Amino acid sequence: MRILYLNFDRGIPVLGDKGASVHVREFATAAAALGHEVLLACARLGSGNAAPPVQLLELTLESAPGRTAAQAAACGVEARSQRLPPIEQELSKLVYDEWVGSRLLHELAARGYRPDLIYERHALFCTAGVGVAARLGCPRILEVNAPLAEEQKRFRGLVLESVARRMEVESFRGAAAIVAVSEQVRSYIHGASGVGLQGIHVLANGVDVERFACASGREPIRQRLAYGPGDAAIGFIGSFKPWHGTSFLLGVFEDLAAIRPAARLFAVGDGPERERLRARVGDSPFRDRVCLTGRVPHAEIPAWVAAADIVAAPYEPIDNFYFSPLKVLEALAGGKPVVAPRLGQIAELIEHGRTGLLYPPGDAAACRDAIVSLIDDPAARMAMGAAARCAAAGQSWESLVRRVLAIAAAAPVRSAA
Repeated sequence: MRILYLNFDRGIPVLGDKGASVHVREFATAAAALGHEVLLACARLGSGNAAPPVQLLELTLESAPGRTAAQAAACGVEARSQRLPPIEQELSKLVYDEWVGSRLLHELAARGYRPDLIYERHALFCTAGVGVAARLGCPRILEVNAPLAEEQKRFRGLVLESVARRMEVESFRGAAAIVAVSEQVRSYIHGASGVGLQGIHVLANGVDVERFACASGREPIRQRLAYGPGDAAIGFIGSFKPWHGTSFLLGVFEDLAAIRPAARLFAVGDGPERERLRARVGDSPFRDRVCLTGRVPHAEIPAWVAAADIVAAPYEPIDNFYFSPLKVLEALAGGKPVVAPRLGQIAELIEHGRTGLLYPPGDAAACRDAIVSLIDDPAARMAMGAAARCAAAGQSWESLVRRVLAIAAAAPVRSAA
């Protein structure tokens, strides 16, 4: 089968380190491994990780002042407001969406590539895939990873909100079927667009089970960090964003470090909270027992998981937790017990007492006690780790791709224009 994968979100570089970038690469790689011919068209290729074994097509539009002015006029944006950063960014997305559909069709014709299926990652201010699917007469499956319009409004600000929501609904309704990463995202799509629940399928993130299960031994990273054989390493791997709970985790670690001298903490990743956390670590009496690594290529993540004794996923309590945490799945595949709050899909991924320990969201004392119990019981850690690896086996990317293709097989085919 020929699969055209669309990733028109410029904030998700295909070769980048973000969880979203990993998702794009892994899905495309799994589809290729299953024998499908994949062409991945993206707004930004990026760098930092190996390319997936598929055809790559980067579609960039550097500058289009005439198009920007036209979009601004259509949205009722005054000329003097067009260069304000939030509005300028939103207008640039509208311009890109208007341009990329025809450009993509031109490139496909030049390559003689006519897909059997379009698989698109949902992006804000993006409806081009709807038109492309109609022109090509093939089903379009839309993957939705977050309530993007709502998320943008809440965390970063959304000026052209009515336009964003209208386009989001158009994208939802223009899909032959929708794949949502969690029940919370499914409910959002249904409520925002009226798309029937039967057309929205919940598929959690996948994981490269073999890569994490077969990671090289734990010692190379531990030697680099000067850990002794009796040290208990708590690992965090993810994004340093406020809701990922790195500040919460440091507070928990300071409490348990005072009573467990063998405890060590490493945090892998980058983000807006990292410098603030670094300053806080510098003032901590336990600073010699904390390592903030910064950015690490995803190819090296399995080795960091292997180096940990316990993996923490300390998400802060937020309303309507809609994430499908990739790093939780990777830790489980790496055979590590995960300590995390009982939030949303996390409570489905982690079986309390068998593959990890769950605590009430925001309860630092409960989180500390859970970690201490695992530090004190190495046998329990190993048993949970073995069970975690078994639990993750059913969440491979190949399994996810097969399920998507089964959904696509039952999806309606649109007539070519």
